[in-house]
Amino acid sequence: MATRNIIVIGASMGGFEAFKRLVADLPPDIDASIFLVWHMSPHVEGILPKVLGEITTIPVAHAEHGEPILPNRIYVARPDHHLLVDATHVHVTRGPRENRFRPAIDPLFRSAAYAFGNRVIGAVLTGALDDGTAGLWSIKRCGGIAIAQDPEDADMPSMPENAIREVAIDYIVPISEMAALLARLCCETVDGNSEPEHAERDKMGAEVRVAADENTFDVNIPQYGEVSKLSCPECQGVLTMLKDGQFSRYRCHTGHAFSPEALLEAISEKIENNLFAALRGVDEHVMLLNHMGDHFAEANQRKEAARYFRKAREAQQRVVSIRRAIRASEDHDVIRVSEERL
Repeated sequence: MATRNIIVIGASMGGFEAFKRLVADLPPDIDASIFLVWHMSPHVEGILPKVLGEITTIPVAHAEHGEPILPNRIYVARPDHHLLVDATHVHVTRGPRENRFRPAIDPLFRSAAYAFGNRVIGAVLTGALDDGTAGLWSIKRCGGIAIAQDPEDADMPSMPENAIREVAIDYIVPISEMAALLARLCCETVDGNSEPEHAERDKMGAEVRVAADENTFDVNIPQYGEVSKLSCPECQGVLTMLKDGQFSRYRCHTGHAFSPEALLEAISEKIENNLFAALRGVDEHVMLLNHMGDHFAEANQRKEAARYFRKAREAQQRVVSIRRAIRASEDHDVIRVSEERL
């Protein structure tokens, strides 16, 4: 009889220490395949396997594309690559970013739910925003177990808080208790499988194919949701709103995917970039107007010089307005981050 022997875990800010504490407590003979995704810059050296390998006897390594899934192994997502699984093998891809990350947590969780159904245990650890929530919902939808780190125990509580709010979480525990919980759960047997309805499973499979970097034109994401009026901050493509129960998220036809919070952050960043671009343009306008005013003044054409200097002063007022808008945007971001830390 099958057991819950597929464990998928995701973390973001604060995840490095959380993973160390969790892995150090795992029994060395745990009869499960464990997959880890930690948000990281695409340009950093992936040191997590080396660090974890020094505190456990369980084999730990960056996942290799096409390698078999074996028990008592820890597979770690590589920088700038999604980590996916099928029924027998690991897939390492450079599919579109999800929630502005690659690797992202949702693609791993979703692929595990699609391939292994109720044999999956998923855990969302410390982190900002809400990556992992949609993937954890897929795990629950397929009969798996959903775990969230206790937000009071997390360096950054937003990710577990969002998961707890949107998903019917089975266990909320601090890191100090999670290893023992995983060891107990992975010994449980499961009967049959809890297949979601055909349409839901079809959508899940389509999104797994997108993360696997298949041709998104052939996948046709818009058929699985409602075309929105929003555009993708990454590529400007039209976003389709997808529903996981009551939880809404967005994906464009080229594959970029966003949770609501990730989309809000991306749009806010785009607004700020556009404001700075406008500021640069108006600054250049002021400089050119003053230059032309100087030119006419040197030619003793005072009326023309005064006209250009007046226009420069008027443009300078627009600079003040744009800078005020930028400061207001920055103040809003500071408030939001402060609230996340409370």
